[in-house]
Amino acid sequence: MRVAIAAERSPQLLIGLLAIIKAGGAYVPLDPDYPAERLAYMLADSAVGLLLTQTGMLDRLPATEGVSVIAMDTLHLESWPSHAPGLHLQGDNLAYVIYTSGSTGQPKGVGNTHAALAERLQWMQDTYRLDQTDVLMQKAPISFDVSVWECFWPLVTGARLLIAAPGEHRDPHRIARLVQQFGVTTLHFVPPLLSLFIDEPLSAECTSLRRVFSGGEALPAELRNRVLAQLPAVQLHNRYGPTETAINVTHWHCTTADGERSPIGRPLGNVLCRVLDSELNALPAGVPGELCISGLGLARGYLGRAALTAERFVVDPLGQPGRAPVPNRRPRAVDRRRCA
Repeated sequence: MRVAIAAERSPQLLIGLLAIIKAGGAYVPLDPDYPAERLAYMLADSAVGLLLTQTGMLDRLPATEGVSVIAMDTLHLESWPSHAPGLHLQGDNLAYVIYTSGSTGQPKGVGNTHAALAERLQWMQDTYRLDQTDVLMQKAPISFDVSVWECFWPLVTGARLLIAAPGEHRDPHRIARLVQQFGVTTLHFVPPLLSLFIDEPLSAECTSLRRVFSGGEALPAELRNRVLAQLPAVQLHNRYGPTETAINVTHWHCTTADGERSPIGRPLGNVLCRVLDSELNALPAGVPGELCISGLGLARGYLGRAALTAERFVVDPLGQPGRAPVPNRRPRAVDRRRCA
């Protein structure tokens, strides 16, 4: 069951996400800052039957026939059980549905699975090693898939999670203040906000920072070098991944020796990335083609769009021939993305 959630940045938002997943549902995040028309489209297109929200947002959300609404701040849960529901989910079950930006047409809902999400979180922990001394600031909008690992990675590793309040997540001065106040060690930025943060005088005093992640857009070399110069003790990681995957599929530890471009890096664990021609044949190094992604981490497909899913998610022609199908999993597929 898909459940929509629209809430202000707060612990209640995080509790709502956990509630949906613990109950076996898949959450559909609605950004309160979206226009009403887009929210109405997403509610109708995702065919949700339930919307979790807050009293203060009821007037800002479009009414949709057939959708029940629960204001989380009015619930009385004292008599409810405190133990987990005890469900037995499979890896192929949906965990969340996030909509594409709609830059190439109507936004499309992309369904990602528990197996892909669990694999991604495990890889991040094996690679970057959060522990109880870490503080991760959650500031990505809920409609941006980076918010998925921001919310769940610290919780499954024993680190502390700091949720930036509404408005704070876009203000470089407030972000720097929060880093200093709470000893934040781990942050993610899209490059435009990273540039504003590095231009903020207080950012040079953010000595608690250990890891800064960049993603969502290309990372300019000039910005990369400014970050490394101003925060020499910080590890800067560039990451790439379309919505059609579980958050990220490549990573790169940036250095000033990277030259005039910041690479998107190498595939994450259990992910394959190949540059292929229009017939899905492998191309030599340096020849432009399509970046095709396969392996564990690929989305289950586009919600309610079987034809588009079949067009974009195709059987991997370079996979192992004659391999027996894996129970409860779909054939290995590639998500085709143009690259230069």
